[in-house]
Amino acid sequence: MTLNNGVELPLLGFGTFQPTASQGLGTSDEAAEDAVFTALKADYRLIDTAAFYQTEAAVGCALRRAEAELDIDRADIFVTSKLWVSDTSYDGARRAYGFGLYRPVSIHNPMNDVFSAWRALSELLQDGTVRAIGTSNFSRARLEDFISFNEVVPQVN
Repeated sequence: MTLNNGVELPLLGFGTFQPTASQGLGTSDEAAEDAVFTALKADYRLIDTAAFYQTEAAVGCALRRAEAELDIDRADIFVTSKLWVSDTSYDGARRAYGFGLYRPVSIHNPMNDVFSAWRALSELLQDGTVRAIGTSNFSRARLEDFISFNEVVPQVN
């Protein structure tokens, strides 16, 4: 699938949400890592995670393992993540995603300072740190409002 900024994104992805994450009871890092590694071995090239899911570290371990054991080029893998509500601010977005591992990155919920967080994500997009940015869990009305007040339109929602 081609995003509105020209980036090609795989149509099929592997999600790492844990139903018990909201209770602070995620699966073990080893189980999550093994699941992601198995997905990569099965030719998935889009892995979806989020700070809230408590799987970002396990995804990173699985990526390193896949590079070493399966000879998969990291550049061929898209890891999507979502900025959690407590980090939805300019500084929170820069701190969470300024190192460039993710593409695309989304704001997980339309709460807190989404406009400042979007400004930070837009800067990360412009300087090439991330390849796409987006929104998640925005209602149609909220998304339309959001787009009307920002120069950069989300590539994913």
